[in-house]
Amino acid sequence: MINNSNEKQEARNKIMEMVTDYYNRFLKADNTEYKEGDRIPYAGRVFDEKEVVNLVDSALDFWLTAGRFCEEFEKKFAKALNVKYANLVNSGSSANLIAFMALTAPELGDRQIKRGDEVITVACGFPTTVAPIMQYGAIPVFVDVTVPEYNIDVTKLEDALSEKTKAVMIAHTLGNPFDLKSVRKFCDDHGLWLVEDNCDSLGSEYTIDGEMKYTGTWGDIGTSSFYPPHHITMGEGGCVYTDNPLLNRMIKSYRDWGRDCVCPPGQDNFCGRRFDGQFGQLPFGYDHKYVYSHLGYNLKATDMQAAVGCAQLDKLFSFAEARRNNWERMHRNLEDLSDVLILPKASEGSNPSWFGFIMSVKENAVNCAGQKITRNDITKKLEKCGVQTRLLFSGNIIKHPCFDEYRDTGAYRVVGGLETTDFVMNNAFWIGVYPGLDAARIDYMTKVIHEAVR
Repeated sequence: MINNSNEKQEARNKIMEMVTDYYNRFLKADNTEYKEGDRIPYAGRVFDEKEVVNLVDSALDFWLTAGRFCEEFEKKFAKALNVKYANLVNSGSSANLIAFMALTAPELGDRQIKRGDEVITVACGFPTTVAPIMQYGAIPVFVDVTVPEYNIDVTKLEDALSEKTKAVMIAHTLGNPFDLKSVRKFCDDHGLWLVEDNCDSLGSEYTIDGEMKYTGTWGDIGTSSFYPPHHITMGEGGCVYTDNPLLNRMIKSYRDWGRDCVCPPGQDNFCGRRFDGQFGQLPFGYDHKYVYSHLGYNLKATDMQAAVGCAQLDKLFSFAEARRNNWERMHRNLEDLSDVLILPKASEGSNPSWFGFIMSVKENAVNCAGQKITRNDITKKLEKCGVQTRLLFSGNIIKHPCFDEYRDTGAYRVVGGLETTDFVMNNAFWIGVYPGLDAARIDYMTKVIHEAVR
């Protein structure tokens, strides 16, 4: 008689074989089918049978919260980026929320961020880099950016500093690292936390004094997003990572309801001291699994998300190389338009894992007939020809309706003018370089740009 566990494994293996066959027959992409004029998205999922098999494998467990695949992903992610601790969450926005909230923990003493403290950032970016700061009651201090890097202008950092400054929290723009050498030194000189929003830059490299590290690991905390357009995906998902054991404990607490206990989901008495502690004003021996040291959230990912992510992680660095190759081809194809377009430039000391190819239309740019060219002229032409375009997210976040209630209230501060930020808001756009694109698609996109400009 067949042992039940063997029978179960045999059935599982058979299902996996069928899933692989299904992928090969119905899901496998064939880039040779592209013909000029087909829709070209700015990003998309790139996967094979391994992601689909993992997803079904996790579904058969029917463990609907964080489990073995989440644990595997955190270990593999930390190893890939050479960082000590990685904590999976349900989105990149949640990752930014947890990264910031960890810095508000009272365990940090004099370095705890409190309401009214200031955090230096930029207005030219994605809103969820700024949202946690304001939602908590801290004050974002906005400084300008530079073009063609589209990152923070480090010459403005000292002007932004005040006695209330506690941290710098900024993103690497579209895969291009900000000036980490200058920002890291600024934070070290003034005892500030550095949070790297690495959601659009996973796999980017940065070298300081001969030491290469991945973006997200130079700061005190790094964050990543695994939304489908990003460098790797698990559908929805994010990660918060650090080398600091105290910050890691705070990250776990705020992610897991704010509890004091570190027992993994589904495990009791992991520490062996579940009923012998004194916490706050609770009675002695109160169940440690229900002791809350912070006002936190439940922002864990599911095992099904992580299962997809585990397969994607194996492709991370090949994806990064494909992005670089696509970006370089696009740059070569557009160099002759430098009289009209400001093309992007990699930051000094970096090797970006590009998220997109950003460009800006020069002010007073004209075509061959002497007619003024605007960004909308080019993006409308691209979209009409099937090429998806994107702006640099918010452009200038403080000009959006979400800031209407905060203007003239002291809820944020602007250092100097934001002239370059406004230039980006009015003139910049970007198109994709993701690994699903080939030379034919790159050449078609740049051909359409030439038609729009000339």
